Amino acid sequence: MVDECCTPEGNIMILVCSGGSNVGQLSNQAAIELTQEGFGKMFCLAGIGGHLGGFVQSAKDVPAVVAIDGCEVGCAKAILEHTEIPTKNYMVLTDLGIEKNKDFNLKAEDIKKVKAAVRSVCE
Repeated sequence: MVDECCTPEGNIMILVCSGGSNVGQLSNQAAIELTQEGFGKMFCLAGIGGHLGGFVQSAKDVPAVVAIDGCEVGCAKAILEHTEIPTKNYMVLTDLGIEKNKDFNLKAEDIKKVKAAVRSVCE
């Protein structure tokens, strides 16, 4: 399964909390676009949270994981800690100055800001 979840160049697994707010959806959209651009590959955090063996093992086996939470609640981080998957590369979008709200009209400049921050945290 690891071969299916990561790109040959970076081998970065992107795991996001796609929560019910703008920052959750920004996390999700940034992960989609980074995957489309060849910077790692988005993977199923829900499968890990559901303790599905193949998903958990893939996340433990991949060379690099980046976890993105939209807010300080830290759902992605909690899932990874519970399944004992290291979270060396971790970020929270509200720490970037993006305010959490229920406006799902995502701004292109916010998506660009998140993608740049993800690339930076993975360096």
